[in-house]
This record gives sequence, C-alpha cells and structure tokens, in this order.
Amino acid sequence: MIMSVYGGLSKGERNRIKTRVRASMSAITATEGRFLGGRPPYGFRLADAGPHPNPAKATDGKRLHKLEVDPPAAAVVRRIFHEFLLGKGYLAIAEGLTRDGIPCPSAHDKARNPHRDGRAWSTGAVRTILINPRYTGRQVWNKQRKTEILIDIDDVALGHMTRMRWNDRADWVVSQKVVHPVIVDDDSFNHVQAIMNTRVHSAKGRYSRRARPRYTLSGLIHCGLCNRRMQASNNAGLLYYRCRYPKEYALAGDFQHPRSVYVRESHVLGRLNSWIGEQLAPQQFAETIRDQCGDGRSKARGHAVEQATAKIAECDAKLSHHRAAIEAGVDPVLVAEWSSQTRAELDAARQQLAIARKAKANALTEDEITHLTESLQAITGMLADPAEPGKNRLYDQLGVRLTYHPEGREITAEMNIDADLSASTIGSRRPMVRLRTTWSCGVSASSS
Repeated sequence: MIMSVYGGLSKGERNRIKTRVRASMSAITATEGRFLGGRPPYGFRLADAGPHPNPAKATDGKRLHKLEVDPPAAAVVRRIFHEFLLGKGYLAIAEGLTRDGIPCPSAHDKARNPHRDGRAWSTGAVRTILINPRYTGRQVWNKQRKTEILIDIDDVALGHMTRMRWNDRADWVVSQKVVHPVIVDDDSFNHVQAIMNTRVHSAKGRYSRRARPRYTLSGLIHCGLCNRRMQASNNAGLLYYRCRYPKEYALAGDFQHPRSVYVRESHVLGRLNSWIGEQLAPQQFAETIRDQCGDGRSKARGHAVEQATAKIAECDAKLSHHRAAIEAGVDPVLVAEWSSQTRAELDAARQQLAIARKAKANALTEDEITHLTESLQAITGMLADPAEPGKNRLYDQLGVRLTYHPEGREITAEMNIDADLSASTIGSRRPMVRLRTTWSCGVSASSS
C-alpha cells in the first residue's frame, strides 16, 4: 500500500513537471520562435545561434541552434510545391524526382537515416513536405505527442510503453512571426493546403464507411525482395498482404521488383498455427530450449571460456617476450609490428571470453525451462481458438516474423522467444530461443 501511494505521488509530480515544460515550450514557440531541438526538416540544416540564454546551461557549454537554408534541398522543395500547383499528384512528383536522379530526404542525409532504404522518393515524403508550415519561415511545435499505453490490458503490472501519436493541426503551435529563412511564400503554401483539403473532402464523399476487417498478421509479413512490411488489403472479402513497392516508389534501374506481390492470409494462418503448435509442444520445446540455452550446454560454454582464457594468457606471454626483445636490442620497428598483431589477438580473445561468460551465466535452469514451457501452453491454446481476438498480440509476444519470397512462393517463419516471454524487449539479458522454418504457399501467393 505504501509503495502504491509513493507511486501515485511520483506520477502526479511527473505530470505536473510535464505540464509546466509543455506550457513553457508552447510559449517560447509562439512568442520567440526559438528552435527547440529535433532534426531539421528537409530543405534546412542546423546552424549555431550563440550561447544558451540560461546562464547555468551556458556555463555547461550548451548552445542554441537555428535553421538555415540548405540550397540544393531548398530548390527541390520549391519544385515540389510548383509542380503540385500545376496539377501533378504525389506519385507523379515522386517519379519525376527519382527519374532526374535527385536524392530523396533519407539519401540526402544518410547519417540521420541509417535505418531507411534511401533508394527513391516516396509519395509519403512528398506529402510530408507539402503540409509542413516551416517552409513559410515560421517555427512549429507540438505536431506529435508521446502517449503511454498499457503493454497488456489484461495484466497492468507489466507497465506502459511510449508511442508517438500525431496531433490535430488545430493543436499545432506556430510562431507569430517569421523566425528563419523562407523557402515557400504564404500564398503558395495556403493554396496547396486548400487543394489538399478539397481532395480529402471529395474522397470522403465517394466512399461509405465500413467496418474495418481484422488483419491477424498485420505488421508480421515482410517482402523477401525489399524487406518492407507488406500492407494489409481486402479484396472481394478476402484478406491479403501485398507489397506495392513499384507503385509507391519510382524504382532505380538496378533493383528488380514485380509490380505487385501479394499473399492470402487464410493460406498462411493455418500453417503458421500448426507450426507453432508443433514447435511449442511441451516435450519438443523443452528439448529445444535445453539444447539452445539450458544447463546441458554448460560444458561447451565452459570449454569456450577455457579456450578464451588460455588465448589471453598466451597473448600476455607474447607481449612480455616482445618487451624483453626490445631490451635485448632487437629492431623496435619489427617488435612494434609483432606487438600490434598480438594486441589484436588479445582484444578478440577478450571479446570471446565476455560472450562465453555471459552465455554461461544466462543458462536456464530446469525450473525455468519448466515454467517457460507451461507458460507457452496457454498461448498455443489461445492461438488454436478461432474466436480469439488478440492473436496479433500473441504472435508479437512470441517474436513471430514472416518473410514471403515471391520467386519460389515460399514463406519463411521465425520465432524469437526469450525467457520472460518478452521477445520485443530491446536489450533483454535473457537467452533467446530461435526457431525457423520455410514452407511453400502454392497458389495462395503470387506476384505480377
């Protein structure tokens, strides 16, 4: 009870601090237009703006930054606005930029986008540029917010995870005056927004609202050609997952991808559940986990530790001989070369020792293996129930990843299960059980 009270007080104080900080940042944006951090939008780059106005932060060496024009990217931004006002759509603009060899935003700044492909312009990148009011010279804040959601609504003790959510445009905070260089004038920007709003409202009038189908494998199937997540699609009442990479992007000539790659959910789901049931059967899974991370492999891990330790001792002895050789009058240049090679071997041996010790320390006991096996039986039972609504969350809990290979019409299924059933936890210290298989989809998957 006392811990619950302390937790409530702590959360209340945290919310009060958050409210004060957000109010301060909103006021600074609206009145001063100060750059408040984050990556600069495409078309701008960061520049130094002098010491921080807070004396304590200035003493620590913190400095302010401001946005300045990135000339090559700014010219592309102006072209995008100009072509849109001439009547071109997102896809036509993206294809034209890629055809002309202009790097997309992620390729233009690879250091900040190592996780992106950067092959070509996308329609999403074009639209994001067209709706960004920063190109009019005004600072914008509160476009997104962090939201805490429960990891599991049925087990609140697991805590929360943070997710980014987009705010409505009415909630964006825009500076009252121009605070950085202008790339697009106000008239052009407002005209573009009016056209986009007209298209949105006309599109809403053409389609009736329908109940959204439940895509059980949403976010789990990846295309084996481009490694992107396949999009959920409903065609004639049948659920599909498709990769429309060529239509979304104007592809570079060195990359071959069919116009459309798709696979039907019903032909994957049954095989996936059967495979999971077979792999997580109590006896077979217990043997698998003992083989991968149980105490049964402690001898092999102990042998790896002994080998790494012996290698370290050998390298230390070599370094001692090298020092003795220098004292005996051997050419120092030659000894330096020997020492460099020995130190490289020493560093590699130390890394191997750390890995082997960690694997040995994280070995699962028989009690932990039994507990994990019993816990997974409840999950497999829910997966076997056709009426279970939360199967997608269960697949995520098992670390399921599916890859569709259109050239052979095959699905590669993987499971990465860690000891606390939190396969998506980054930096987990527990050993992980990895399972993998491949099966043919037959006529259920195709490409064109």
